Amino acid sequence: MKKTFLALLLLSFMACSENSEYPDSGHPFHPEWSKNANIYEVNIRQYTPEGTFSAFQKHLPRLKKMGVNILWLMPIQPIGKVKRKGLLGSYYSISDYTAINTEFGSEQDFLELVSNAHELGLKLILDWVPNHTAWDHEWISDHPDYYYKDKSTGVISNGRDDQNNPTDWTDVAELDYENIAMQKDMKKEMLWWITNFQIDGFRCDMAGGQTDEFWKETNTFLRSENKDIFMLAESEHIPLHNSNFDMTYGWEFHHIINKVAGEGQDVQIIDDYLQKQKRMFPSDGYRMYFIDNHDENSWNGTVESRIGKNAHPAFILCSTMSQGMPLIYSGQEVGLNKSLRFFSRDTIDWKTPSQAEFYSKALALKKSQSSLANGGWGGDQKRIQTNNKSVYSFSRKKGRNSVIVFLNFDNKDVQVTYKDVPKGTYTNWFNDEDVTIKKNGEIFLAPNSFLVLTKD
Repeated sequence: MKKTFLALLLLSFMACSENSEYPDSGHPFHPEWSKNANIYEVNIRQYTPEGTFSAFQKHLPRLKKMGVNILWLMPIQPIGKVKRKGLLGSYYSISDYTAINTEFGSEQDFLELVSNAHELGLKLILDWVPNHTAWDHEWISDHPDYYYKDKSTGVISNGRDDQNNPTDWTDVAELDYENIAMQKDMKKEMLWWITNFQIDGFRCDMAGGQTDEFWKETNTFLRSENKDIFMLAESEHIPLHNSNFDMTYGWEFHHIINKVAGEGQDVQIIDDYLQKQKRMFPSDGYRMYFIDNHDENSWNGTVESRIGKNAHPAFILCSTMSQGMPLIYSGQEVGLNKSLRFFSRDTIDWKTPSQAEFYSKALALKKSQSSLANGGWGGDQKRIQTNNKSVYSFSRKKGRNSVIVFLNFDNKDVQVTYKDVPKGTYTNWFNDEDVTIKKNGEIFLAPNSFLVLTKD
């Protein structure tokens, strides 16, 4: 069964590759539609005053117009009441894997959201929490052997991190991945959402907390239902790329952005990171790059508090880096400048000035330039040397397409010299003006600014 499925999957991929402008990535599980995609994280509870699927659904045309491709919904299942934190509890304390939190709406409401997203050409993936459940999940009473027991006390442990270290996550009970029966049930629970709601994949919370073999089996099992699903792992565990995950988190890169854009560290640390990535990560594996997400926003401060006025050049970096897919968090497009409460209602203020024009142009850049394609389909990244430790610059080329990026993370004007730039006449992506670039020369950059040049 598995061998037959994999053979059919490979043949299907080869067929679509013959009609593609991109070469075979080497990973037949990457869906064709993901090659130039971006991702948008949806916090249903905080998105609207109603905090429902139906209220969020009204935003879909706006997000489509902005150029969003993949919607990632934070967990939508019922939240446990036993040992609950705060008034409404954590999304990640799930009391029933195959049910919907009625605070967000009904099954029909969710079906309509998925259907409307698909009609608009958007993909929708669901946040999945495989490490732990709420204390009032039925498995606690029906299958207590599904849970990890503390070695010293013999009682079910509260949530542990992906290195199996104790935490203060007292509202969840840790699952035991040495239990094969639990693994089988977990796979079935995930399949239920693909079968019944036709979702397009999962973002898997703390995916480094399970075995690589579990994920390889699970991803193969899920793709037997839909070969074009997209799988995102919240982890930088390298073998997950070989366990058929399409994308892993760029956590380390996120912290580097904070250091460069927020603390003024030398941009050389970006080069050091890229060299490390080239050695360690497969070239056809997608990496998710971001300046914000629900964890960072709620626990580590706002974008403004972390990187000040460098949000836009930092996002351009996330959108143009090799192998990377950019993430936008709910409200980022209006400069979300408060840390949303995690366990209670805290609606995003959509009346602040819109930055949709910038994000639309940035996402269109990613979509239209073949050299910026995701994973191994994009062009190689070549560093452009400058004489300023706050300016990062590079070029990427794929076939006839070339992109040059200059980023100034300094809070003041800079006049920088550069060398070894692919010379020619380019178009400034953000104002459509022609720019002639010499191989070696000087360029002026305003504070906290960027320059993106394209040529076909």
